Amino acid sequence: MNYSTNWIAFKTIIIKEYIRITRIWVQTLIPPIITMALYFVIFGRLVGSRIGEMGGFDYIQFIVPGLVMMSVITNSYNNVVSSFYSAKYQKNIEEILTAPVHPAIIVLGFTMGGVIRGLSVGFLVTITSLFFTPLPIHNGFVLVIVVFLTSFLFSLAGFYNALFARNFDEVTIIPTFVLTPLTYLGGVFYSITMLPEFWQFVSKINPILYMVNAFRYGFLGVSDINVVFALSLITCFSLAFFILNVRLMIRGYGIRN
Repeated sequence: MNYSTNWIAFKTIIIKEYIRITRIWVQTLIPPIITMALYFVIFGRLVGSRIGEMGGFDYIQFIVPGLVMMSVITNSYNNVVSSFYSAKYQKNIEEILTAPVHPAIIVLGFTMGGVIRGLSVGFLVTITSLFFTPLPIHNGFVLVIVVFLTSFLFSLAGFYNALFARNFDEVTIIPTFVLTPLTYLGGVFYSITMLPEFWQFVSKINPILYMVNAFRYGFLGVSDINVVFALSLITCFSLAFFILNVRLMIRGYGIRN
């Protein structure tokens, strides 16, 4: 096993994922844009006009970073969990496993496919939001780092889900019953400073809160949490999921039964 072999395998997986995403772009890229546009209209224009300002900004400006992050999280996760589970279900994964490729390369390849889709959707949703409200950029460096790490983390989480999924129902359980509630309760539509002290403490247990607020800081310069701590947390979670996925791949969990 050498560097050249692993590099070719890594590029091949990424190209395969890219082709998969772009071939069915009507399913992978358009629906999130339509969904977020509806959020902008309903929560931003209709509801937001009654709420007024939040955090010193128009309500629609306040929620746009959270909605962009929500689309990045959802699409990064869904891309990897569906792609890798489909490879298992169709027995394509066996061809990859028999190749002289390190499991870490397989994990990284599928994960970067999720990152490509997550960042693509996030970019398109951001462009769409500009038709509804101007969006300043307070710190571009924080924006790029947060959105990439978040996409990377949830792509890894999707890979983990796909490893253990035994049927298509188990592919949708976590996004429906775990990911969606955590996202909606992660400060997308409100500042946790509005909550009683106890519920502020409970909210801070939700990791998505840190991602949304760090991303909001990149755009607007306001955050309910420490941005450096948020970046450290996302990085630690990403490393933990990456190491866990690689170890599971080496042991053959979910792919050799």
